[in-house]
Amino acid sequence: MAYDVNNVFAKILRGEMPAERVYEDDHVLAIKDIHPKAPTHVLVLPKGPYTSLMDFSIRATVEEMGYFFQTITKIAERLGLNDKGFRLVSNIGADAGQIVPHFHVHLLGGKQLGSMAGDSDS
Repeated sequence: MAYDVNNVFAKILRGEMPAERVYEDDHVLAIKDIHPKAPTHVLVLPKGPYTSLMDFSIRATVEEMGYFFQTITKIAERLGLNDKGFRLVSNIGADAGQIVPHFHVHLLGGKQLGSMAGDSDS
């Protein structure tokens, strides 16, 4: 999958589309999902042009990867999710349900999420 510079997350990163920002720094943006599947449903994305977790793991530096995942932990803590737990989901490719070709993770929490298999509420 090639990176599309006009994907919705690229437009949000450039300020061309609105989004409710939860966290932002020079390398990471976290926004509220517009179709939340849990009381807390945040999308966390690196600001670099990576299409998926696979692309990120191949092309990003070890420092970028470490920073990204440490920042997710910081965001979860700020949102009060660390005590009861949270779920991280990354869809990779069309069969997994990836719609936007910009790497992002779904950070979900705020309720008991249930099992992954066949659970349409999470």
